[in-house]
Amino acid sequence: MKANICNTLHTPLLKKNKKPSYVIFVTFGFIVFLMSMLAFIITNQTQNPLEKLERQELARGVAQGVSAKSNSYDFHKVSYNWTDAMFSWQRTAFHFQPQNNWMNDPSGPLFHMGWYHLFYQYNPDSAIWGNITWGHAVSKDMIHWFYLPIAMKPDKWFDINGVWTGSATLLPNGEIIMLYTGDTNNYVQVQNLAYPANLSDPLLLDWVKYINNPVIEPPPGIGLKNFRDPTTAWIGPDKKWRVLIGSKKGKISISLVYKTINFTYFELNDNYLHAVPRTGMWECVDFYPISINRSNGLDTSVNGPEVKHVLKASLDDTKVDCYAIGTYFIENDTWVPDNPNEDVGIGLLLDYGRYYASKTFYDQVKKRRILYGWINETDIASDDLKKGWASLQTIPRTVLFDKKTRSNLVLWPIEEIESLRISSDEYEGVVITPGSVVPLNITQASQLDIFAEFEIESFTSEGNISNDNIDCGKGTLERSSFGPFGIIAIADDTLSEQTPIYFTLSNTSLGFSTTFFCVDETRSSKASEVEKPVYGSKVPVFSDEKLSMRVLVDHSIIESFAQGGRRVISSRVYPTEAIYGATRLFIFNNATNINIKVSIKIWHLNSAFIGPFPFDQS
Repeated sequence: MKANICNTLHTPLLKKNKKPSYVIFVTFGFIVFLMSMLAFIITNQTQNPLEKLERQELARGVAQGVSAKSNSYDFHKVSYNWTDAMFSWQRTAFHFQPQNNWMNDPSGPLFHMGWYHLFYQYNPDSAIWGNITWGHAVSKDMIHWFYLPIAMKPDKWFDINGVWTGSATLLPNGEIIMLYTGDTNNYVQVQNLAYPANLSDPLLLDWVKYINNPVIEPPPGIGLKNFRDPTTAWIGPDKKWRVLIGSKKGKISISLVYKTINFTYFELNDNYLHAVPRTGMWECVDFYPISINRSNGLDTSVNGPEVKHVLKASLDDTKVDCYAIGTYFIENDTWVPDNPNEDVGIGLLLDYGRYYASKTFYDQVKKRRILYGWINETDIASDDLKKGWASLQTIPRTVLFDKKTRSNLVLWPIEEIESLRISSDEYEGVVITPGSVVPLNITQASQLDIFAEFEIESFTSEGNISNDNIDCGKGTLERSSFGPFGIIAIADDTLSEQTPIYFTLSNTSLGFSTTFFCVDETRSSKASEVEKPVYGSKVPVFSDEKLSMRVLVDHSIIESFAQGGRRVISSRVYPTEAIYGATRLFIFNNATNINIKVSIKIWHLNSAFIGPFPFDQS
């Protein structure tokens, strides 16, 4: 029966004597088609960006051959019913972030004519990754910042798809060289040269891109999308400058060395600086010297018998910043780690929390090496679009060699952060019994600088050795004989939202104990869509030391430093109730076999000035 109906309907269209009906039908169909197309165009032009985002499955950046720069939208996650007040509280008070929109990697930090300069990957159009330009800001102290106009835009064929990460080199004659990765019109990663239009301008407002860019293109055997992020250059005894670029070849992660005398023509070394199998693509590589006996930083070109070199890579596959300490052989431009078991990518991290794409520079004024790092959001992109911004930079950290362990770096907030201290509260020798949580009389606990020391008082006859498996586990709810214990930040009165920062031990003899330093975000927010991991690492502790931590709390970011900076954990938290005047601070002991004696000092911190440069003022 259906076949007969089809024949009845369609047969007349095949007959010439039905031409008028044919014309009418075709005309009507054409009109319907045009109206459908018009509706489609209008719908897409007026489409809510959040709806468009929901259809996007591939994380931003991946298609262009760079690491994912935003959390992929998860169709199974439903955004919390955030209010404007909640979003406003999340914005930090003394961490650098743009006025609005997306930010990622720090680039080209330097000091010039009285100003610290920070460039950064920036999307001027949206709170998600894309249209990457170079944002620019200056500061007198790396705490208070002035926004400047965009330094470089993707406006040439060699960077039309993105002005990506780069580094600054200060030449002995005062010139400033900026090498950066450009994503070309064919999505090929190349290295480009830029320089200030006017070196006498303290603000370095205008930048010139070299007319014959790119100066370095991917060599044979290297993927066109696996070749990025040049380092600061260093000069050798042959008067040639060296630059390092991260890449991979097959399953081997590599760091390529290029030499130059003029920064416009480069030669590729025959050998790699270093290579490690199965650690993925190396991004944002960094390479610099550290003194093993002195407490100051070193210019990038320094080498000698009392110098070690740090090789760092940001791992595209796992989104962590790994480093190792070793020896640099200038005669053939190779580097060998001191401990092959802690090589780059399989050993130490700069930060064991939410942290990526870090970059150092040498502060020639205060003779120190300074580390910047990018902290991404851990909510979902639709939340970022609603609040209108995403990401921030850590408080800059000094970088030194650990003279006690002689195997790791110590990272510490720059001393300038102390200028924000307003008032302090101090508690000495507070004894916390097992299973106890002690509230501290701290109000407005959203902006704090906390220093705490912990002493162990064992009271059992069962010995000082625990048979428990010691690590950060699933957080503070997992009790053992000698941990966890520490502080609880960004909490409400009922502890329905909380972020503990804590230690847990294998025994009470610190010089022989396996000690873990951890942050538990599992109860940091009632919002279901945000990531809430447990971060942590083993931390070396010597018998003549007390367990100690320093914690910087700034609304939605917590930076935690253990044992003078041997281990660092950066966290993002998004509470729904523990905000504004409801934010509290606690100390706790959830161990079963020890008392903990705590001495803690808490400074309230003022907000930093971070805003537009006052060009209208003389």
